[in-house]
This record gives sequence, structure tokens and C-alpha cells, in this order.
Amino acid sequence: MKHKLLTLVLAVVVIVSLVLIGCAKPAPTTQTIRLVYGSHDPPVGWEVKNCSEPWVQEVAKATNGVVQIEGHYAESLFKGTDALEAVKGGQADLAWLAMGFFPGVASLGEVISLPFLPIPDSKTGGLALWDLYDKYPSFQKQFTDQNIKILNFCVLGPFFTITSDKQVKTLDDFNGLKLRVHGGPPTDMLKALGGVPVPVGINEVYPNVEKGVLDGAMLPWEAMISFKVYEVTKYYTYAPFYSLSFAVAMNLDKWNSLPPDIQEAIMGTLGGPRERSGWWSYNMSDTSAIAGRKIVQEAGTPMIEYTVPAEEVDKMREVGASPIWDKWVADNEAKGFSEAQDILNTALELLK
Repeated sequence: MKHKLLTLVLAVVVIVSLVLIGCAKPAPTTQTIRLVYGSHDPPVGWEVKNCSEPWVQEVAKATNGVVQIEGHYAESLFKGTDALEAVKGGQADLAWLAMGFFPGVASLGEVISLPFLPIPDSKTGGLALWDLYDKYPSFQKQFTDQNIKILNFCVLGPFFTITSDKQVKTLDDFNGLKLRVHGGPPTDMLKALGGVPVPVGINEVYPNVEKGVLDGAMLPWEAMISFKVYEVTKYYTYAPFYSLSFAVAMNLDKWNSLPPDIQEAIMGTLGGPRERSGWWSYNMSDTSAIAGRKIVQEAGTPMIEYTVPAEEVDKMREVGASPIWDKWVADNEAKGFSEAQDILNTALELLK
């Protein structure tokens, strides 16, 4: 009898021990993990100073110094237009992706770049884009199919038109105008307005405007001040032409190789990916819109401003927005994304 009782007690002890062992958290990661982050933005630019570098510091803090991110800026590692391939192939562990450089790669996410979309501010746009990504598995799959892990988004804009020799005031003023715009819906919009889209990288805008290859560009304030395009242009035309999405992206294989506690710490920085998308959008775009005019004025360069009247905006919207929205839905449905119209409708609701 005593033998049986002892056996039972030992069995209980073993079971309890196994349960406790199974419930115990693994020891936190302490070995240093170094990650390479590449971006086309300059190290003294608005985005790097107000977003990338503060986030890098937050990651170090959240991981108790285990994760050290090494930033390579101003295209020192790769061109902005090559960023997707660089992070896919592992040339960089992390990359700052201007999604307008890669039209069609995440076509569902391009909903946020549809022209004349009612985006009240960039922070709202960033939150909405993450909500769309979180809601629609097909949107997520477009990135995982590229071997990409999205850490957060950023929405930049609205873009305005800046030119060197001619002020844009009416729809007709776009005829033949060679402007730098991004691929996807923005390119479709400019073609519909009568302009000539030239999809060069942001680093190439200044020299091409200076040489007369470009008449100007559609830019947000962040790019205007970070790349000093105000030095070679003077006419500013304001209308809600389009916004642009960016992503902080990581090589998926590299992400999967990280210990779970490190993954959790990275994703939790600045409140999590949704909140971080709003934070990044605000600090990159909304704040630069406030500071931009002052910076240009203090530089002493010409600044001739014009806000397009509502009735003229309506004309531009009729030609350059409605058909583009319809085309975006039709193109994505043709790719097998029957939810495209629902994504657009959801975006409009989120932006209210």
C-alpha cells in the first residue's frame, strides 16, 4: 500500500514539474542582434531625424540593447527604387519602402494613393492603411509573397504641384507638363489630367528640374524640405492630388529567425504597428507640413503660392479621380481580388 502511495506521489510530482516547466517562460534573449536598415532618405532629412532614428532607439530600448539597427541613408546601400529587391534578397535586413516606386507589388494597398481621396491628415491615413492591411488577408499576402514582413506603414501627403517656370492654376495648365509622380494611380491621374508623368526617384528630382528635363514635380512638404527642391522651383499649387504610402519592411526569413521575445518587443514599439503607423505618418508628414513653408521662406527662395478653387478642383477630380478609382477596382478584380470595391468602400469609411 505504501509503495503504491509513494508511486502516486512521485507521479503527481513529475506531472506538476512538467506542467511548470511547460508554463515557464524561456530565458530572455541577451546575445546582440545586429540588423542593417537601408533608406533613400538623407540622414539630415525630416523623416530620418523624426521617425527612423527615434524608432531605432526605441527598438534598442525595448530589447534592452540586444537589437542594434545600423542605418544606411541617402542611398548609400541601394537606390530607393531598388529597396524592395534589396530587402527581398537579404542585401538589407530592413528597408524603407516608398511603395510608389513599386506599382502593382501591393496593388490593394494602392487604394490609399487614389487621387483626390478625402484624407484629412497623414496620421488618419496611416491608421487607416494599417486597418486595411489588418482586415484583408489578401493585402497581407501581397507582401509575404515578396518575402516581406511589414512592421508598419506611413502615409505621406497630400502632394501638391511645384514647378519652375509655369504656375498650374487650371486643368488645362497640366497639358504637356512633365512632372515627377509616383507609379500606379498617381501616374494614371496625371495622364488623365493631360500631363506627362516621369517616375524618377526623389533624389533625381533636383538635378532634372535644374536641367529642364522636368518642369516640376508633385511632392509633399517632407520631400520638399529634405531634398531642398525649393531651390530650383518657385510655383506652388495646392490641391489634394494624392498621398503616398511607405512601409518599414523586413526580410521575412530574417524576421522568422528572430527569437519570439525579440519579435514581440520590436512589434510592440511605440504602441504597436497600428499606432506606430499613425505616429510615423504624423511625425514625417503632418509636422513637416506645418514647418515646410517657414523653412522655404527662411531660405529666401521664391515662393509663389496658389490654392486651386473648389470648382476647379471638382473639374480635376471629375477627369483625374473618378475614372482612376473605377480603373483601380477593375484592375484588381481582374487579378482575382473580388474584394477590391469593398476595400475602397472601407477606406472611405475609415477616412471619415
